[in-house]
Amino acid sequence: MPSEPARERGTAVTVAEQAGSARRVAVRAAVREILLVAALFAAYQAGRMLATGHVAEAMGNAVRVWDLERAVRLPAETLVQGLVIDHRALVRVANCYYAYVHFPATAAALIWMYVRRPVLYRWMRRTLACLTTVALVVHLLVPLAPPRMTVPGMIDTGLRYGPSVYGPPTADTMANQYAAMPSLHVGWAFAVAITLIAATRGRWRWLWLAHPIATLFVVVATGNHYWLDAIVAIALLTSVLLILPRPVTAPPAAIPAPRAPAEPAAAAPIL
Repeated sequence: MPSEPARERGTAVTVAEQAGSARRVAVRAAVREILLVAALFAAYQAGRMLATGHVAEAMGNAVRVWDLERAVRLPAETLVQGLVIDHRALVRVANCYYAYVHFPATAAALIWMYVRRPVLYRWMRRTLACLTTVALVVHLLVPLAPPRMTVPGMIDTGLRYGPSVYGPPTADTMANQYAAMPSLHVGWAFAVAITLIAATRGRWRWLWLAHPIATLFVVVATGNHYWLDAIVAIALLTSVLLILPRPVTAPPAAIPAPRAPAEPAAAAPIL
Protein backbone atom coordinates (compact mmCIF):
# COMPACT_ATOMS: atom_id res chain seq x y z
CA MET A 1 0.00 0.00 0.00
CA PRO A 2 1.57 3.37 -1.03
CA SER A 3 2.56 5.70 1.75
CA GLU A 4 0.87 9.08 2.33
CA PRO A 5 3.74 11.14 0.73
CA ALA A 6 3.64 8.91 -2.35
CA ARG A 7 -0.10 9.43 -2.72
CA GLU A 8 0.38 13.21 -2.41
CA ARG A 9 3.10 13.18 -5.09
CA GLY A 10 0.86 11.19 -7.40
CA THR A 11 -2.00 13.64 -6.87
CA ALA A 12 0.31 16.61 -7.55
CA VAL A 13 1.51 15.01 -10.79
CA THR A 14 -2.08 14.41 -11.91
CA VAL A 15 -3.09 18.00 -11.16
CA ALA A 16 -0.02 19.33 -13.03
CA GLU A 17 -0.81 17.13 -16.03
CA GLN A 18 -4.41 18.36 -16.08
CA ALA A 19 -3.27 21.98 -15.87
CA GLY A 20 -0.77 21.46 -18.68
CA SER A 21 -3.41 19.79 -20.84
CA ALA A 22 -5.84 22.66 -20.19
CA ARG A 23 -3.17 25.20 -21.19
CA ARG A 24 -2.43 23.32 -24.41
CA VAL A 25 -6.14 23.22 -25.26
CA ALA A 26 -6.45 26.95 -24.55
CA VAL A 27 -3.42 27.78 -26.69
CA ARG A 28 -4.71 25.68 -29.60
CA ALA A 29 -8.11 27.34 -29.35
CA ALA A 30 -6.53 30.81 -29.33
CA VAL A 31 -4.32 30.01 -32.32
CA ARG A 32 -7.34 28.63 -34.18
CA GLU A 33 -9.29 31.84 -33.55
CA ILE A 34 -6.36 34.01 -34.66
CA LEU A 35 -6.01 32.03 -37.88
CA LEU A 36 -9.76 32.21 -38.50
CA VAL A 37 -9.91 35.98 -38.07
CA ALA A 38 -6.78 36.40 -40.20
CA ALA A 39 -8.29 34.21 -42.93
CA LEU A 40 -11.50 36.24 -42.91
CA PHE A 41 -9.52 39.47 -43.22
CA ALA A 42 -7.38 38.06 -46.03
CA ALA A 43 -10.47 36.84 -47.90
CA TYR A 44 -12.06 40.26 -47.53
CA GLN A 45 -8.96 42.05 -48.81
CA ALA A 46 -8.74 39.68 -51.77
CA GLY A 47 -12.42 40.17 -52.52
CA ARG A 48 -12.10 43.96 -52.42
CA MET A 49 -9.31 43.81 -54.96
CA LEU A 50 -11.62 41.87 -57.30
CA ALA A 51 -13.76 45.01 -57.48
CA THR A 52 -10.97 47.14 -58.91
CA GLY A 53 -10.98 48.37 -62.49
CA HIS A 54 -14.48 49.89 -62.48
CA VAL A 55 -13.36 53.51 -62.36
CA ALA A 56 -15.95 54.95 -64.74
CA GLU A 57 -18.78 53.11 -62.96
CA ALA A 58 -17.46 54.19 -59.56
CA MET A 59 -17.36 57.83 -60.66
CA GLY A 60 -20.87 57.66 -62.07
CA ASN A 61 -22.18 56.10 -58.87
CA ALA A 62 -20.52 58.90 -56.90
CA VAL A 63 -22.53 61.49 -58.83
CA ARG A 64 -25.75 59.55 -58.17
CA VAL A 65 -24.99 59.24 -54.45
CA TRP A 66 -24.30 62.97 -54.20
CA ASP A 67 -27.55 63.81 -55.98
CA LEU A 68 -29.53 61.42 -53.79
CA GLU A 69 -28.10 62.92 -50.60
CA ARG A 70 -29.03 66.41 -51.75
CA ALA A 71 -32.51 65.21 -52.69
CA VAL A 72 -33.13 63.92 -49.13
CA ARG A 73 -31.48 67.06 -47.70
CA LEU A 74 -28.51 65.45 -45.97
CA PRO A 75 -25.84 68.01 -45.05
CA ALA A 76 -23.06 68.29 -47.59
CA GLU A 77 -19.84 66.49 -46.70
CA THR A 78 -17.97 69.71 -47.47
CA LEU A 79 -19.74 71.40 -44.55
CA VAL A 80 -18.41 68.75 -42.15
CA GLN A 81 -14.91 69.06 -43.52
CA GLY A 82 -15.16 72.83 -43.19
CA LEU A 83 -15.45 72.45 -39.41
CA VAL A 84 -11.87 71.16 -39.14
CA ILE A 85 -10.03 72.10 -42.29
CA ASP A 86 -8.73 75.41 -40.88
CA HIS A 87 -7.30 73.62 -37.82
CA ARG A 88 -4.35 71.57 -38.97
CA ALA A 89 -3.98 69.77 -35.64
CA LEU A 90 -7.61 68.59 -35.76
CA VAL A 91 -7.19 67.48 -39.36
CA ARG A 92 -4.16 65.39 -38.47
CA VAL A 93 -6.02 63.89 -35.49
CA ALA A 94 -8.87 62.93 -37.83
CA ASN A 95 -6.42 61.42 -40.34
CA CYS A 96 -4.68 59.44 -37.58
CA TYR A 97 -8.01 58.21 -36.23
CA TYR A 98 -9.00 57.02 -39.69
CA ALA A 99 -5.64 55.38 -40.33
CA TYR A 100 -4.70 53.89 -36.96
CA VAL A 101 -7.82 53.23 -34.86
CA HIS A 102 -10.06 51.12 -37.11
CA PHE A 103 -8.23 47.77 -37.05
CA PRO A 104 -6.46 48.04 -33.64
CA ALA A 105 -9.70 48.96 -31.83
CA THR A 106 -11.54 46.05 -33.41
CA ALA A 107 -8.69 43.64 -32.65
CA ALA A 108 -8.44 44.85 -29.04
CA ALA A 109 -12.19 44.37 -28.55
CA LEU A 110 -12.03 40.86 -30.01
CA ILE A 111 -9.12 39.88 -27.77
CA TRP A 112 -10.80 41.28 -24.65
CA MET A 113 -14.03 39.50 -25.51
CA TYR A 114 -12.21 36.22 -26.15
CA VAL A 115 -10.55 36.36 -22.74
CA ARG A 116 -13.35 37.83 -20.61
CA ARG A 117 -16.63 37.20 -22.46
CA PRO A 118 -16.23 34.13 -24.71
CA VAL A 119 -19.95 33.83 -25.51
CA LEU A 120 -20.16 37.45 -26.63
CA TYR A 121 -16.86 37.01 -28.47
CA ARG A 122 -18.38 34.33 -30.70
CA TRP A 123 -21.41 36.55 -31.32
CA MET A 124 -19.17 39.49 -32.21
CA ARG A 125 -17.00 37.38 -34.50
CA ARG A 126 -20.04 36.07 -36.37
CA THR A 127 -21.49 39.56 -36.61
CA LEU A 128 -18.30 41.00 -38.08
CA ALA A 129 -17.91 38.07 -40.47
CA CYS A 130 -21.49 38.36 -41.77
CA LEU A 131 -21.32 42.15 -42.04
CA THR A 132 -18.03 41.99 -43.92
CA THR A 133 -19.31 39.33 -46.31
CA VAL A 134 -22.41 41.33 -47.18
CA ALA A 135 -20.32 44.50 -47.52
CA LEU A 136 -18.04 42.69 -49.96
CA VAL A 137 -21.03 41.84 -52.14
CA VAL A 138 -22.05 45.51 -52.14
CA HIS A 139 -18.48 46.52 -53.05
CA LEU A 140 -18.67 44.22 -56.06
CA LEU A 141 -22.14 45.36 -57.15
CA VAL A 142 -21.81 49.09 -56.42
CA PRO A 143 -18.26 50.39 -56.94
CA LEU A 144 -18.11 53.91 -55.56
CA ALA A 145 -15.44 56.61 -55.59
CA PRO A 146 -15.08 58.50 -52.29
CA PRO A 147 -16.00 62.19 -52.06
CA ARG A 148 -12.33 63.23 -51.84
CA MET A 149 -12.07 62.20 -55.50
CA THR A 150 -15.31 63.57 -56.85
CA VAL A 151 -16.87 66.36 -54.78
CA PRO A 152 -15.82 69.89 -55.84
CA GLY A 153 -14.12 71.67 -52.98
CA MET A 154 -13.51 68.45 -51.02
CA ILE A 155 -9.88 68.05 -49.94
CA ASP A 156 -8.03 64.76 -49.59
CA THR A 157 -6.85 65.54 -46.06
CA GLY A 158 -4.68 62.45 -45.84
CA LEU A 159 -2.80 63.34 -49.01
CA ARG A 160 -2.42 67.02 -48.13
CA TYR A 161 -1.72 66.90 -44.40
CA GLY A 162 -0.92 63.24 -43.67
CA PRO A 163 -0.87 60.55 -42.63
CA SER A 164 -2.51 58.82 -45.56
CA VAL A 165 -3.26 55.12 -45.89
CA TYR A 166 -3.70 55.36 -49.65
CA GLY A 167 -1.35 55.96 -52.54
CA PRO A 168 -2.28 57.24 -56.00
CA PRO A 169 -5.40 55.30 -57.10
CA THR A 170 -3.77 54.14 -60.34
CA ALA A 171 -0.74 52.73 -58.52
CA ASP A 172 -2.26 51.54 -55.22
CA THR A 173 -2.10 47.74 -55.24
CA MET A 174 -2.86 47.36 -51.50
CA ALA A 175 -6.37 48.83 -51.38
CA ASN A 176 -9.39 49.29 -53.59
CA GLN A 177 -10.17 52.99 -53.31
CA TYR A 178 -13.39 52.57 -55.32
CA ALA A 179 -15.09 50.50 -52.61
CA ALA A 180 -16.48 53.29 -50.43
CA MET A 181 -19.96 51.75 -50.16
CA PRO A 182 -20.60 50.72 -47.41
CA SER A 183 -18.24 52.18 -44.82
CA LEU A 184 -16.86 49.28 -42.81
CA HIS A 185 -15.07 51.81 -40.62
CA VAL A 186 -18.51 52.83 -39.37
CA GLY A 187 -20.04 49.34 -39.46
CA TRP A 188 -17.25 47.71 -37.46
CA ALA A 189 -17.13 50.59 -34.98
CA PHE A 190 -20.85 50.24 -34.21
CA ALA A 191 -20.49 46.44 -33.93
CA VAL A 192 -17.65 46.90 -31.43
CA ALA A 193 -19.63 49.44 -29.40
CA ILE A 194 -22.79 47.30 -29.30
CA THR A 195 -20.86 44.25 -28.13
CA LEU A 196 -18.97 46.19 -25.45
CA ILE A 197 -22.23 47.70 -24.20
CA ALA A 198 -23.66 44.19 -23.90
CA ALA A 199 -20.51 42.99 -22.11
CA THR A 200 -20.24 45.74 -19.51
CA ARG A 201 -22.47 47.10 -16.78
CA GLY A 202 -23.39 50.51 -15.42
CA ARG A 203 -24.58 53.68 -17.10
CA TRP A 204 -21.04 54.56 -18.27
CA ARG A 205 -21.10 51.65 -20.71
CA TRP A 206 -23.02 53.87 -23.17
CA LEU A 207 -19.83 55.87 -23.62
CA TRP A 208 -18.67 53.07 -25.94
CA LEU A 209 -20.86 54.78 -28.54
CA ALA A 210 -18.30 57.59 -28.66
CA HIS A 211 -16.13 55.36 -30.86
CA PRO A 212 -18.61 54.89 -33.75
CA ILE A 213 -19.80 58.50 -33.49
CA ALA A 214 -16.21 59.77 -33.74
CA THR A 215 -15.59 57.33 -36.60
CA LEU A 216 -18.63 58.62 -38.48
CA PHE A 217 -17.43 62.21 -38.14
CA VAL A 218 -13.88 61.30 -39.16
CA VAL A 219 -14.75 59.33 -42.31
CA VAL A 220 -16.86 62.22 -43.59
CA ALA A 221 -14.52 65.03 -42.54
CA THR A 222 -11.53 63.37 -44.21
CA GLY A 223 -13.43 62.91 -47.46
CA ASN A 224 -13.24 59.12 -47.41
CA HIS A 225 -16.97 58.41 -47.24
CA TYR A 226 -20.38 59.85 -47.99
CA TRP A 227 -23.14 59.92 -45.38
CA LEU A 228 -24.90 57.25 -47.41
CA ASP A 229 -21.92 54.90 -47.03
CA ALA A 230 -22.37 55.05 -43.25
CA ILE A 231 -26.16 54.76 -43.44
CA VAL A 232 -25.92 51.62 -45.57
CA ALA A 233 -23.32 50.13 -43.20
CA ILE A 234 -25.60 50.72 -40.19
CA ALA A 235 -28.58 49.26 -42.06
CA LEU A 236 -26.58 46.13 -42.98
CA LEU A 237 -25.36 45.74 -39.39
CA THR A 238 -28.93 46.06 -38.11
CA SER A 239 -30.07 43.35 -40.52
CA VAL A 240 -27.25 41.04 -39.43
CA LEU A 241 -28.08 41.57 -35.76
CA LEU A 242 -31.76 40.80 -36.40
CA ILE A 243 -30.94 37.60 -38.28
CA LEU A 244 -28.22 36.15 -36.06
CA PRO A 245 -29.35 34.40 -32.87
CA ARG A 246 -28.68 36.42 -29.78
CA PRO A 247 -25.95 35.20 -27.43
CA VAL A 248 -27.14 33.15 -24.50
CA THR A 249 -25.24 34.00 -21.37
CA ALA A 250 -25.48 32.10 -18.12
CA PRO A 251 -28.14 33.62 -15.86
CA PRO A 252 -27.06 34.71 -12.38
CA ALA A 253 -27.23 32.03 -9.78
CA ALA A 254 -30.57 32.04 -8.02
CA ILE A 255 -30.49 33.04 -4.38
CA PRO A 256 -32.41 30.48 -2.35
CA ALA A 257 -35.40 31.91 -0.51
CA PRO A 258 -35.00 32.01 3.25
CA ARG A 259 -36.61 29.08 4.91
CA ALA A 260 -39.27 29.72 7.49
CA PRO A 261 -38.20 28.74 10.97
CA ALA A 262 -39.50 25.36 11.94
CA GLU A 263 -42.24 25.40 14.54
CA PRO A 264 -41.30 23.72 17.78
CA ALA A 265 -42.70 20.26 18.09
CA ALA A 266 -45.68 20.00 20.36
CA ALA A 267 -44.91 18.58 23.77
CA ALA A 268 -46.01 15.01 24.22
CA PRO A 269 -49.04 14.75 26.50
CA ILE A 270 -48.35 13.56 29.97
CA LEU A 271 -50.32 10.46 30.63
